[in-house]
Amino acid sequence: MPGACWESLSGVCVTAVESRPAGGGTSHTPGVPGELGTSPVNRPFGARVKAFVALTKPRIIELLLITTVPVMFLAAQGVPDLWLVLATCLGGYLSAGGANALNMYIDRDIDAMMDRTSQRPLVTGMVSPREALVFGITLAVVSTLWFGLLVNWLSAWLALGALLFYVVVYTMILKRRTSQNIVWGGIAGCMPVLIGWSAVTDSVSWAAVILFLVIFFWTPPHYWPLSMKVKEDYARVGVPMLPVVASNRVVARQIVLYSWVMVAVSLLLTPLGYTGWFYTTVALATGGWWLWEAHALQSRAKAGVTGGKLKEMRLFHWSITYVSLLFVAVAVDPFLK
Repeated sequence: MPGACWESLSGVCVTAVESRPAGGGTSHTPGVPGELGTSPVNRPFGARVKAFVALTKPRIIELLLITTVPVMFLAAQGVPDLWLVLATCLGGYLSAGGANALNMYIDRDIDAMMDRTSQRPLVTGMVSPREALVFGITLAVVSTLWFGLLVNWLSAWLALGALLFYVVVYTMILKRRTSQNIVWGGIAGCMPVLIGWSAVTDSVSWAAVILFLVIFFWTPPHYWPLSMKVKEDYARVGVPMLPVVASNRVVARQIVLYSWVMVAVSLLLTPLGYTGWFYTTVALATGGWWLWEAHALQSRAKAGVTGGKLKEMRLFHWSITYVSLLFVAVAVDPFLK
């Protein structure tokens, strides 16, 4: 259940902003920028445990689960089996964690040069590249078996497919080659919706596909505002995120376009009979506010506003609130029909 769009929600893909001092990590090993030495003195047990947890990007996974559990309520048209919910969430954490660990293994070179990522475990040397690789592969195998044996094999293959898409298609192929990386890489972040539905029904329906598309169209306007904020980081390492290769006006126009499509798609559930008045009300209210923020950002970009006055992070933070409220409405709606 990884998500490029939640990278950070990539890829989700939701995105969590990592706090760290500017200027990169501290180098203690000659020839290895930003890495600590491998001496046990520099790698205490407690810090090592925290580092392996950090490899899984737990803050991003929280948002992935927000798009999984509510869909299970909608699929069950009520309260799903709680053991099934627990098994699906744990399997999803293991799968997404494996994908994120492998992402950090592959991107450790550019992570060492970006302010936003210079305190990641592979950069500081708290975890070695080989340990991260073995850890990520182990989580991938365990999560696939967990889903297959305790949930169902359709969910297992969907989770494995999401993991491979995030690691291979997004991280290895798209991220460093195209400004559309987050658009297509975001497919991995949409998969938790399908996994949540298939966990309950052992099938995929149009309701799941619609919610998949909501996350697909949500991912670019969610992540591009953050990319606008940290575009110097991406430019320095040669990653062509859209804000790096296009002006703020172009990026804002794309954000507005994707936002309108996202809101329109979110409203398809009701006429197709999957949701009722409560979900529709929440989708209209939250979608309307999203569009207001998106157009406000576009107006500021058109006026040539830059720096802090552009306020691009307003939309980024609202995007997380939006997807949380929308999917809570997905879970609550079956009880109010």
